[in-house]
Amino acid sequence: MPLTPRIAIVGAGPGGLVCARVLQRHGVPVTVFEREADPHSRPQGGTLDIHEETGQVALRAAGVFDAFLALSRADGQEWRLYDRRATLIRHDQAAEGDLSRPEIDRGQLRTLLLDSLAPGTVRWGHCVRAVTPLPHSGARLHHDDRTAEDFDLVIGADGAWSQVRPALSDAQPSYAGVTMVEAHFDDVDHRHPGIAHLVGPGTMLAKAGRRSLVLQRNSNGHVRAYAIFRAPQDWHAGLDLADTEAVRARLLAQYQGWHESLLDIVRDNEGGFVNRPMFVLPVPHTWQRVPGITLLGDAAHLMPPVGVGANLALLDGAELAQAVIDHPTIDEALDAYEGVMLPRALDNAKTAEQMLTTLLPDTDSDAAAFPDAIWPANALPDASPAHIS
Repeated sequence: MPLTPRIAIVGAGPGGLVCARVLQRHGVPVTVFEREADPHSRPQGGTLDIHEETGQVALRAAGVFDAFLALSRADGQEWRLYDRRATLIRHDQAAEGDLSRPEIDRGQLRTLLLDSLAPGTVRWGHCVRAVTPLPHSGARLHHDDRTAEDFDLVIGADGAWSQVRPALSDAQPSYAGVTMVEAHFDDVDHRHPGIAHLVGPGTMLAKAGRRSLVLQRNSNGHVRAYAIFRAPQDWHAGLDLADTEAVRARLLAQYQGWHESLLDIVRDNEGGFVNRPMFVLPVPHTWQRVPGITLLGDAAHLMPPVGVGANLALLDGAELAQAVIDHPTIDEALDAYEGVMLPRALDNAKTAEQMLTTLLPDTDSDAAAFPDAIWPANALPDASPAHIS
C-alpha cells in the first residue's frame, strides 16, 4: 500500500461518513464526493434504530457513540402493532436502561458524522458519473464536469443507484413489487392527537394482507407515515402524483374498510404524498475483484427496508476502514473486507426477503398478521418496514 494512499468515498450517507471518520481517526486521509449541493439541500428521511451488534459497533469505532446516545431516543424502541380494525395486537416496550436499538433521526446522525470529520473532507456538489480501473492499480473517478481524478481506492457508498457499481457488476435494482407512499405530520401531540395516540413514542404498524399503514415518530413532534402495499410499479397510472387530493382518494380506496382512526393517516396528513417504489438488488449480489474499487451499504446489497440497511452500511464502513488500516496493501484489505461483508449481506438479504413476504403476502387474508417467527413475543421486533430513507 502506498505510504499515504489516495482514497475516495463516493456518497456522504452514514456508511460513507463512518468509513471516512474511522480512516481519519487513524491518520489516513480521505476525500468524500457528494452530489448534493450542501448538507441541507434535501430532507434526510426518517428515523433509524441503531442496533448494538452492528450500527453501534460502527459508531464506537468512529468515536462518536457518546454523542449518538445524547441525541438518540431510547423510548423510540416501543412498537405498537394493530390489525385493520385498529385493535392493538402487540405492544412491545424496551425495559428500563435498554439501549439495544435506540432511535435517531437520520438527519441528526448525518450531521453528527459530518461534524466529526476534518474540515473540507466532503466535496459537495461533485457528481460522479463513472469509475474505471487503472491499468496497474487504483481507479479513475470521472466527474460530471468531464474532469477526472486518480485514487488508490474508490469506495462506492452512493446508494441504490450507485455510479460506482457498474465498475464491478452489471446488476441493476429491480422493483420488489411493493410501493411505499410517504406522508407526514407536524406538532403531532397538539395538532393530531389521534395520530399521536396511535404511534406512541416509537413506531406503529397496522396490517391486513397485502397492505399496511405505518407511523414512525421522529424528534420534535414530527411523525412520518407510510402506506405500504403490494401493487404494480405503475399503480398510479393516470394519476397526477402532485395532485394531493387525487392521491389521497386513490389511497383511501386502497384501504377501504379499515378503521376510521387508521384512515386518518392518509386523510389528515400535512402536505403532499411522496411515491417510493421499493427496489432491491439480486440475491446474491457479488462480483469479481477489481483492484482499487469496492462498495458498501445499499450500493453493495440493496434489500427491502426492514430495519437493517443503515446498520449494515455503518458496519460496512467501519470494517472497510479498519481493513485498510490493518493491511499492508489495498488488495489484502479488500480481501478481508469483502470476505466478511458479502456473506453477511447475503444472509441479511435472504432474511429481509422472507420478512417482506411474510409481512406483505400477495393475498388479502388477515390471517397470521404478526407471526412470532418474525417477532418473538418476549422481544422487540428485530426489524421494521418503517425505517426508510
